[in-house]
Amino acid sequence: MKALRDVFGDTLVSLALTNPNVLVLDADLANSTKADKFAKAYPERFLQMGIAEQNCVGVAVGLASLGFVPWLSSFTVFFTHRAIDPVRMLVAQTHANVKIGAAYAGLLTGLTGKTHQDVQDLAIMRAMPDMTVLAPADAIEGEAIIRWATDYDGPVFVRLARDASRDIFEDQYRFVPGKTISLRTGSDVLIISTGPQSARCLQAAESLQNEGISAGVLHVPSIKPVNKEEIVAASERVKLVVTVEEHSIYGGLGGLVAEILSEASPRRVIRFGIEDRWGESAPNDYLLETFQMSPPRLNERIQKLFAKSP
Repeated sequence: MKALRDVFGDTLVSLALTNPNVLVLDADLANSTKADKFAKAYPERFLQMGIAEQNCVGVAVGLASLGFVPWLSSFTVFFTHRAIDPVRMLVAQTHANVKIGAAYAGLLTGLTGKTHQDVQDLAIMRAMPDMTVLAPADAIEGEAIIRWATDYDGPVFVRLARDASRDIFEDQYRFVPGKTISLRTGSDVLIISTGPQSARCLQAAESLQNEGISAGVLHVPSIKPVNKEEIVAASERVKLVVTVEEHSIYGGLGGLVAEILSEASPRRVIRFGIEDRWGESAPNDYLLETFQMSPPRLNERIQKLFAKSP
């Protein structure tokens, strides 16, 4: 079990051994994002841009035009809000080969509070043409996605949680853009999730079995592109679909699943996530309980859905 921010730093150091074009541009948060590992290993290929995220994005686009593979490093909120204009105009619209390492995504941001928590990023980035949007669940998938993104020619937004989470994949895992991954099959309810929240959903599904509810879990690491047919096929096997995400219920994974199913296979979809409110500065366990996304709270919420069903 390894934090995704450590995976970010370690994987880029490893990639730089064989790819001399890999660079890292940091916006004065390298010790938090763990880009400092790259800075230590390759100081000549690390650019400290200071608290100037918009400029950081612009410089990365220039470097990409020269054949480099620049990785941007900062907190998610600073890319999706403070620097969204250059991301849109300079990166996405020109299909620049720039990679966004969006650290401290979601609620669990080390007590930084609502100013630094971003739970709207998936909605913003998946609506942007030409942007690939990925959210790894654990360290193994995180490394695979970072390696894939480095080889891919075009803009990539990688959502990286701050802390370690339960590993759910084996070493032989290979990332395929668009592909969804069935972590558990069930006949009553399908829980669809993304990022590290998928591990918590898997725990909830395992405990629901003791309550007589057969719950499947579908992990969606690739928010955009996504294999719509796989989501439809998995959803048609159950009575109820529940999406769970460490993100606003508006425009993120829940919106994506509802859009797909409403067009291809209309059915009931319940969205669990952040319900139109800001986050808080608090420990992880407290936040997961407060926003009802811990395994025990998910268990209770899904049980209540079945208790209300005819």
